[in-house]
Amino acid sequence: MVPESKRWLALALLCLTGFMIILDASIVLVAIPSIERELAFSIGGVQWVPSGYALMFGGLLLLGGRISDLLGRRRVFMTGLLLFAGSSLLCGFAWSGDALVLARGLQGAAAAVLAPSALSIVMTTFPSGPDRNKALGIWGATSGVGGTAGSLIGGPVTDGLGWQWIFFINVPVCVMVVLLAPLLLQDSRGSGRRGFDVAGAATVTAGLIVLVYAVIQAPASSVLRTVLLVLVSGLLFVLFVFVEKRSAAPLVPLRIFHSRALVGGNLITISWGLAAFGLNFVYTQYAQLALGVSAVRYGLMSAVLAATAVGGSMVGQHLVTRVGPRRVAFVSLLAAGVGTTLMTRLTVTSGYFELAFWGLTIFGAGLGAGSVAGSIASLSDVAGEDAGIASGLQNASFQIGGAVGIAVVSAVATTGTSGSTPVALTHGYRIAFATVWVFIAIGITGCLLVKQLLEVHGPGSGHRRSVAATSARRPPRKEASCSSSD
Repeated sequence: MVPESKRWLALALLCLTGFMIILDASIVLVAIPSIERELAFSIGGVQWVPSGYALMFGGLLLLGGRISDLLGRRRVFMTGLLLFAGSSLLCGFAWSGDALVLARGLQGAAAAVLAPSALSIVMTTFPSGPDRNKALGIWGATSGVGGTAGSLIGGPVTDGLGWQWIFFINVPVCVMVVLLAPLLLQDSRGSGRRGFDVAGAATVTAGLIVLVYAVIQAPASSVLRTVLLVLVSGLLFVLFVFVEKRSAAPLVPLRIFHSRALVGGNLITISWGLAAFGLNFVYTQYAQLALGVSAVRYGLMSAVLAATAVGGSMVGQHLVTRVGPRRVAFVSLLAAGVGTTLMTRLTVTSGYFELAFWGLTIFGAGLGAGSVAGSIASLSDVAGEDAGIASGLQNASFQIGGAVGIAVVSAVATTGTSGSTPVALTHGYRIAFATVWVFIAIGITGCLLVKQLLEVHGPGSGHRRSVAATSARRPPRKEASCSSSD
């Protein structure tokens, strides 16, 4: 057991790592226009820079958790840090678009090893009880801030130092954490199933990559080629299911999908990944390419989205325990739809406070509350031994949704643009904003699968408690199932 005096220092070190991982997924969106100009990407090709990271991160996340359980969490954590630092250097020194995309893929794979090992160490450092709950709350809040701080940090770094430095700043952080990890972190291993489901990870990740490639290339490809690529992607997903059925230690045991709450909650989570990453990608293109604002100014313009997302998550946590996750998710998705509708009316002469400010404010509030509701819904009906798997799946759903969302809106914007003038670009962006409604519809479908409330009648009690409140009283799960892969 880690001494009391070191626990909170260890948590600070782990939270810094979690902040860096999530920040890296969002900060790059600010630099996309600068990267596109300097590395001369093909039309639509630049979206692989954020999508490559998200695809490898989400596709390999569960395998990364399994590796950390079997080989030792601290050892894998430190190895992941070195890989993340090395791939960050490759990103910063990228000499071409292809080199940057490959380096971002390696960075995402490193994050897929690093993130679950860090969370597992948090779980094993703090015994079950108030301290662990407090630690997990701090971990979640830190990750949330990392996801929303990208626009604020990325703007000054991109304009002042160059886009390369959004990657270089990771290196000293990784080196510092590697040096402190042996002093503050204890090593541990899981005692669950043995073995790596490499085939499962390979097939699901390949299926996702082919699907995203098909979407990106659709505007410039024939219908036949696009259909063939989608069919290949579908076959890879079928192969993934076949592999999981026959595997002795499956990446994702298919039995967990018998839970309607888990399926519905993950549909909600996927929809938020699609919508949040998709809308952010289009908005940074609109602001910097159509309006011509600097990266710093864009960061300030989008700060309201970060602020309202944090506020919405706080309100969402409170409301879920009172009215249930389904209602909160449903209303949040509709609110995000209202914000999206305002964004579809943007023009090259729109004042910021006329439409964009209110659109981002409403969308951000819905994103914060709805993400909390989706997370709680996806974990509310899961048995203790499957808690780690369900948690990892929920995290992967958001990342994978983000990668696909960027691919879809990029393809739609490219198809809807008839030229390179600000007016022509804005026309394509408005159509892409409207596409976010399709993503929201996926989340609304997920709401239909989530039970609203479970009746919990204690002795002498006549009130109802939400699913989240019910699940909170379950016995603490065993250490072996605390990582995102168990």
